[in-house]
Amino acid sequence: MNIVNILEEIEKVDGEIYERLSPRRAAMKDFFNMGKKVSLAALPLALGSMFQKAYGQTNPANVNEVLNFALSLEYLEYHFYNHAVVAAPGLIPAGAALGAITTIRNHEQAHVNLLAGALGSNARTPLAYTDFDFTAGGGFADVYTNYQTFLKVALAFEDTGVRAYKGQAPILKGMPVLTTALQIHAVEARHASHIRQMVAANVTGASGLKPWIAYTANGNDTGVAAVNAVYAGEQNTTIAGIQITGINGSAVTQTHAAESFDEFLTGSDVKKIANLFIKDPNKLS
Repeated sequence: MNIVNILEEIEKVDGEIYERLSPRRAAMKDFFNMGKKVSLAALPLALGSMFQKAYGQTNPANVNEVLNFALSLEYLEYHFYNHAVVAAPGLIPAGAALGAITTIRNHEQAHVNLLAGALGSNARTPLAYTDFDFTAGGGFADVYTNYQTFLKVALAFEDTGVRAYKGQAPILKGMPVLTTALQIHAVEARHASHIRQMVAANVTGASGLKPWIAYTANGNDTGVAAVNAVYAGEQNTTIAGIQITGINGSAVTQTHAAESFDEFLTGSDVKKIANLFIKDPNKLS
């Protein structure tokens, strides 16, 4: 039984369920009626429209800015992976590796569609592959011909995405849209962990890379100096003003303390990183 059937059965028993269940009952009713009319294939975009209708009028303008910022990053990740899958034959080994990258590509496309649908007419102008320079001005010149370079850049993108969503969460505090942002954030974290394992298995000198960000003096555990900005602050061992190392006389080491907590990146920090890969920085919302 799908969600539309469930809502229909509940309404038969309790005709006032929407009034008591949610202050946004009109949107819930519209969702129920819409679900009976649209095809399953069209449902994701329709959900985006409903999301905007339910919450758009109660969110301040800066929420649209946050969502558009996230949308820009999702475009970046989608086009990065999509080009590797469809336009760089032989780059990614066939089998499990290609399957994983294709799946991640599909996730990023779903994120783009949801965020664009949620924003509706407030969504930023779509970004195309040609808007990006994934070599970062030549810093990663062989990104689409060298599998190891591709994985290094992929890891930088995923770890940036995880920290970026965390950094924007306070702006969304107390709003329903925060739930959706956290759902995307969790998936990006899983992407990062998986890519880290792919890097450990395939990149020379990276066999010791952990699925999480390990402690180093400057926060960057990848050994790729060009992405230091992605990991700035990850060596932090003070959380909420409390020093975690040796807390309460425990055996918690500096390494354990740093690895137990992820740090966020501010919007301006993320833009500096993303601007390395976008041809016109003005296009980054």
